Amino acid sequence: MPERVLSYAKTLAEEIADEGDLLVDATCGNGHDTKFLAELTGKSGNVLSFDIQKEAIDKAEERCKDMNNIEFIHDSHAHIDRYVHKHSKIKAAMFNLGYLPKGDKSITTEPAATIECISRLFSHMVQGGRIIIVVYHGHPAGKIEKEALTEFLSGWSQKSAQILEYRFINQMSSAPFTLCIEKIID
Repeated sequence: MPERVLSYAKTLAEEIADEGDLLVDATCGNGHDTKFLAELTGKSGNVLSFDIQKEAIDKAEERCKDMNNIEFIHDSHAHIDRYVHKHSKIKAAMFNLGYLPKGDKSITTEPAATIECISRLFSHMVQGGRIIIVVYHGHPAGKIEKEALTEFLSGWSQKSAQILEYRFINQMSSAPFTLCIEKIID
């Protein structure tokens, strides 16, 4: 049986992440992916965990309170260059687009910020690094972001990246799906 969308997103990160890597949770939310990434990279690695909502940062910090390899950043992921040294190389980054579960549904990820972050992340990725995005498009802002992201990624050269779309086509019409951008050339 194929993996479900969320577990497959984690498998894509798990396949390449090693102890000591620099990993990014671009949308920390409640901290589930942040904790997962921190476990993958171990004590010698580092995770940058971004969210624009203080509530999300607080929840994630509580979930990860026993971990010392996470830097929580209360800022937009579009500003990643402020936090990543220009010579640093990122192995994997994860996004869960949409809104904070059980939070204010009017505060959502924004297409322009997401696209800006993806572009900047890609420039910091190692060859073979992956940007993994779970797209939730069952709400109006999510539909707009899905369309903008699909249009943006469809124009990427296949010489620089492989871009995978993983979805189940017989589920509800707005079922989440996973995108994975794997860097081919450095």
